Amino acid sequence: MTPPAGAAGFLAAHGWAGARIDPLTGDASFRRYFRITQDGRSAMLMDAPPPRENPRAFLDMAQWLGERGFAAPRIHAADADAGLVLLQDFGNDRMREAADANEAAVLPLYESAVDTLVQLRTHAPGALQPYDRAFLQREVGLFVEWYCPAVSLSVDSDGWHAAWDEVLGHGLSDAPVTVLRDYHAENLMLRGTGEPLGLLDFQDALAGHPAYDLVSLLQDARRDVDPNVEEAMLARYLAATGDGDAFMRSYHVLGAQRNAKVIGLFTRLWQRDGKPRYPTMCPRVWAYLERDLSFPVLAPIEAWMERNVPPELRGDPMVLAG
Repeated sequence: MTPPAGAAGFLAAHGWAGARIDPLTGDASFRRYFRITQDGRSAMLMDAPPPRENPRAFLDMAQWLGERGFAAPRIHAADADAGLVLLQDFGNDRMREAADANEAAVLPLYESAVDTLVQLRTHAPGALQPYDRAFLQREVGLFVEWYCPAVSLSVDSDGWHAAWDEVLGHGLSDAPVTVLRDYHAENLMLRGTGEPLGLLDFQDALAGHPAYDLVSLLQDARRDVDPNVEEAMLARYLAATGDGDAFMRSYHVLGAQRNAKVIGLFTRLWQRDGKPRYPTMCPRVWAYLERDLSFPVLAPIEAWMERNVPPELRGDPMVLAG
């Protein structure tokens, strides 16, 4: 990845003239990231090129989180019109690798992540778009728009959305909270003993149900989460919040919603955007989805799935497409 054309001038204007610029692994969006180093100091450069990206939501959310004591990266400089943001470098220690490397660290790490969500829901959300029924329906539409055609399935799209209409009431909240929407182990950074987890990738935040980010964490599309860990963390969350059966129904409805969306999204990332690593994660996401569909509240979705998607066509769309 070559740095954006304006990077050198932007960095020079903010005290980083001649700094080294090293590319980092990209994500599922059009954003790119670079590590900036000079004289023993470092920072991160986000390239969010207009018109496909707009860093203003990231900047606003970083400020909102920081003002409430959460560890969002500090913003050193920004040129929103150019899509360039210079921000605090949280280093390389992600929760993902720490959990994968040390089984004894898994529960403490997930406890810290759950406790952050418990704290987040104590704050009224900012001026965010609502994560409402229409938004949730658009997202599950990705499944029938991308995954099903990719595996040569002709399905009842109207019935899909009608089935979701029956259950999505459980995914709405009378007291919405800030939902970061991509809260998982690869977006949580370890910052040292006693330091709160560093938060990344929150520019798409909405005001919605608190169960959504918990699903994102505990039914992680990018790493296997042991069902026993999921169960223990759900118990921790419920003990801290006083929630009960209604919350769990919401958790499984939003789990199914997110997982169906992700399967469609990962198929699109492969077919439209040329990112073949994403469909390889779909078998994991299918396993989460089928577990959620076993709960009675999701009977309409399970029935649709049984009629439209045979078990042998539930997996990696790139493999199934031949």
